[in-house]
Amino acid sequence: MYSTKGYYFVVYGQACLSVWPNRHRKCHAVSSLVHLFKPVHTQACEQCRSIPSTAQPIPRNHCAPPLSINMVHQHILLVTFPNQSHINPSLQFAKRLIQLGVRVTFATSVFTHHRLTQFPTPDGLSFATFSDSYENGFNGGDVDHYMSKLRHHGSQTLSDFIVSSAKEGRTFTCLICAILASWAAEVARVLHLPTMLLWIQPDTVFDIYYYYFNGYGDLIRSSATNDSSQIVELPRLSLLVARDLPTVLDASNKHGFLIPWLQEQFAGLEKESNPKILANTFDALEPEALRAIGRFNLIAIRLVIPSAFLDGKDPLDTSYGGDLLQGSKDSIEWLNSKPESSIIYISFGSISVLSKQQLEEIARGLLSIGHPFLWVIRAKGNREEEKEEDILSCRKELEHKGTIVPWCSQVEVLSHPSVGCFVSHCGWNSTLESLVSGVPMVAFPQWLDQQTNAKLIEDVWRTGVRVTANKDGIVDGHEIKRCLELVIGSAERGDEMRRNAKKWKELAREAAKEGGSSYNNLKAFVDEIRDGCS
Repeated sequence: MYSTKGYYFVVYGQACLSVWPNRHRKCHAVSSLVHLFKPVHTQACEQCRSIPSTAQPIPRNHCAPPLSINMVHQHILLVTFPNQSHINPSLQFAKRLIQLGVRVTFATSVFTHHRLTQFPTPDGLSFATFSDSYENGFNGGDVDHYMSKLRHHGSQTLSDFIVSSAKEGRTFTCLICAILASWAAEVARVLHLPTMLLWIQPDTVFDIYYYYFNGYGDLIRSSATNDSSQIVELPRLSLLVARDLPTVLDASNKHGFLIPWLQEQFAGLEKESNPKILANTFDALEPEALRAIGRFNLIAIRLVIPSAFLDGKDPLDTSYGGDLLQGSKDSIEWLNSKPESSIIYISFGSISVLSKQQLEEIARGLLSIGHPFLWVIRAKGNREEEKEEDILSCRKELEHKGTIVPWCSQVEVLSHPSVGCFVSHCGWNSTLESLVSGVPMVAFPQWLDQQTNAKLIEDVWRTGVRVTANKDGIVDGHEIKRCLELVIGSAERGDEMRRNAKKWKELAREAAKEGGSSYNNLKAFVDEIRDGCS
């Protein structure tokens, strides 16, 4: 509910109810059930009397006196896509807002909400649900069909929630939606509720998508689809080639179905008079990318990493608070027994599934280099038992050299002094966790934004080295060994990566501390909300 510019009403059946804090009053009769928020009109208002049954939007503030923002406690509705990599940064962002005195309602799918209720809830945070029509969880299949269901059912149930909240006197100052939740922004626009985008990928990727939809589509498509060596030059960004581009931009790729969803997201931003994008980055990390597109106000609101591992302001904040996978409790104890910077940590996130052949090659690379390692290999789902043919051929030999776990608290592992190298799929959360921990990387990207993230890691921040696959798309054991030796070895390049990793760790923490750029940006954003969203 947008309550900073005037009084608003909700149409329920035969009566229009004005929305004040904790009270309602009748305005005029209408004939249809319409869930819309509009300025309040009195019995004497001629414009009110002329509203048709379809209740089309009318000018904001018409015959409505201003309402002081201080009369209402600021309350943000934060809507996120029901996926682990979206939930983690969104929950951390909610915590940061709460620390600055803002109430937050966190909205996600029914199934995901059920899982989140197993974790402690911070004061000032409440939960709401929307339906994706898979109340018992989505177990794979046609993702495009799932997205369509999510938009249809999510829009309806989220709209109903906002309207019923207003009827009960609980109003929202604005709605913030994460990527792939553009349908929520559309609900907010219909209800005259200010909306912003929480961008949880690098800002460089935001810019690439923007350019794709605004004049550079043919160039990017040509490189992504036809000519892997063609250089893509985009304003204020580093030079790119095909393997640096998000996989979604290759229409022949299995992720190409996401293009219309991203286009819808950007089209929605164009509808805003002053579009704001809250970016999960910091000023020094992507300075050119943040300023590349003058049309949008991109705000680097800080890295949404648990406070204990970033600014240290809350030493008890050691987890994201919504890990949907069960982690191993033995990992930290095992790391405690190892020398400083001696461990290679390997994880490919919560979604990526590597082939048996690729896992075998990783195993060969690890065994050939001889360093101890902690390797996350996710367990099969409840419906799939591990078959004998899925077990790595050298599993016993691997367990003599290191330890294999189904899941662990990654941010805790990376912050442990014994970890000296991170072999990663380069998801943005993992990339940022590595940066704030000062751990150099072997970049092993799989899909979506991860290819661009690997480019940033290797060529821009110079905190890691990127693997190269063979003609069959497999990264063989020799290549893995080569990359590991570069990162953990004592040669000049390894020293440079470690120095750079330490530098970015310090810069990230400086930005997050009180008075730092990220702290100031987020505080300015909250102050703007208090002064009135626009």
